[in-house]
Amino acid sequence: MTKICNAEASRFAKTALQGFALAHAPIVRLLPDGVMRRETPADPKVALVVGGGSGHYPAFLGYVGKGFADAAVAGDVFASPSTQAIIRTARAAHQGRGIILGYGNYAGDVLNFSIAAERLNAEGIPTRLMAVSDDVASAPVARHVERRGIAGDLSVLKIMGAAAEEGLDLDTVMAIGEKANRRTQSLGVAFAGCTLPGETAPLFTVKAGQMAIGLGVHGEQGLEETLIPDAQALAERLCAALLAEKPSDGSQSVAVILNGLGASKYEELFVLWTHITEILRRHELKLVAPCVGEFITSLDMAGCSLTLTWLDTELESLWRAPVISPALTRERIEGAGLQALTPEPAEATVPTPAATEEGRQGGRCVARVMTAIAQALAAAEVELGRIDAQTGDGDHGQGMARGSDAAAKAARAAAQAGGGARTVLAIAADAWADRAGGTSGSLWGAGLHAFSTKLSDEKQATAHEMARGVMEARDVIMRLGGAKPGDKTLVDALDPLATSLAAETQEDLAAMWEKGAEAAQREAEATRLLQARRGRSRTHGERSIGHPDAGALSLALVAQVVARSLKQRAEV
Repeated sequence: MTKICNAEASRFAKTALQGFALAHAPIVRLLPDGVMRRETPADPKVALVVGGGSGHYPAFLGYVGKGFADAAVAGDVFASPSTQAIIRTARAAHQGRGIILGYGNYAGDVLNFSIAAERLNAEGIPTRLMAVSDDVASAPVARHVERRGIAGDLSVLKIMGAAAEEGLDLDTVMAIGEKANRRTQSLGVAFAGCTLPGETAPLFTVKAGQMAIGLGVHGEQGLEETLIPDAQALAERLCAALLAEKPSDGSQSVAVILNGLGASKYEELFVLWTHITEILRRHELKLVAPCVGEFITSLDMAGCSLTLTWLDTELESLWRAPVISPALTRERIEGAGLQALTPEPAEATVPTPAATEEGRQGGRCVARVMTAIAQALAAAEVELGRIDAQTGDGDHGQGMARGSDAAAKAARAAAQAGGGARTVLAIAADAWADRAGGTSGSLWGAGLHAFSTKLSDEKQATAHEMARGVMEARDVIMRLGGAKPGDKTLVDALDPLATSLAAETQEDLAAMWEKGAEAAQREAEATRLLQARRGRSRTHGERSIGHPDAGALSLALVAQVVARSLKQRAEV
């Protein structure tokens, strides 16, 4: 729901309009019902006036600027502007060469813009209508003009704005717009509905784990629901629907828009975009000046839409033309179009120092243990995340799973290359830190690397060397992280582990680790009684009491895995 809203929700759109004009004063100036370009073109031109209901920002207010629209008229949320509002805005924008009214093809907009056009024409102001109709889910291709307008508004209206900016006459700009509209198709999906300002319930809901296909940007429910696929499958579905409508006279050049509907993160769009570009390149298409972001939204709707505009030479030049507006600002786009990504050269492989056969056995042992650790942390990922969320940010399980998985893979590769125990663990430590990220990942990487310095590539580790390795890891982690026992961090489990191992070096390795793991687990559980002073929970203060520390629990789990692995090896 909309959280920032005046007590009188009916004033939401008007107040937002005023705020927009203040925020973008160098580009636009406020009108009673919308905004218009602050800069007057040097020569009179066809005026492109766009508009629709509020709640779609950056459409349509954000389209106003050089190389785009001359003015925009804003209705209430999801409601067409009135006929009089459209007429007032159009009169203000008129420069003597006629007006084109651009909007999405929705009943209220069609009615009010059509009446406004009739009255403007009756006043002697030549006026044309451009109802963008790009939504493939709302009507078959044979009835293209009946389709709703969604994110195709951006490409169609931007192309028309560029044509008007070049000084072309009214009929020519209109013909270009009609051609762009015929060549534009979009399809959208929603994962959750949107909620009107002042309301507490969304206009529609989508079942958990499902998505609605074929939504409208006024909060219209999708035409069907299906399970949410992975990013690759979603990209395939969106692309397939649009590729099926490639015009018979279409070239291989396309303007592509991946549009967020208001609540989908840009990172989500970028993940999807990675797959979309691969699919479109597979069809040998040239992606010209693609746009990924929010261009026409639906308040807080979660979802996205994909748009293709099939370009010819004329449309491509206008799509590439420079533009300065709140929604889109760029110099003229040159170049051949988006090409395949070429990865940067990988870093040189770190040479594996020569090791004796005994040392290589130790390396293989390290790899087996790291693999077991990764499997255990993957199984515990959800639970560790749940525990972490009680007093932290909930990402600990994910970080530990990712870090240990990378470490296990790196360890196996290093062992296969003939690395000894010291080398294999050092390489695994770096991989853990690199993949896990964050404070926890860095500390685990540094601790494991410190542990490795007490091992050897020539012989297998003794109980004494293993104990020294854990002690070294503890000291490094405490120095770098600044935590000490009692601060409610992983140190509360690591310190008793190190202390126990140092006291038991006369016993066999497996028994020594078993005792150490028991001590680590015991103290990890005891962290629920502590108030956090360092680490992920420190900002929660007294609220952290009663919850164990996820970092201490994960370290204790790793200690248990090492103990089991050593015991299994001893029994073979």
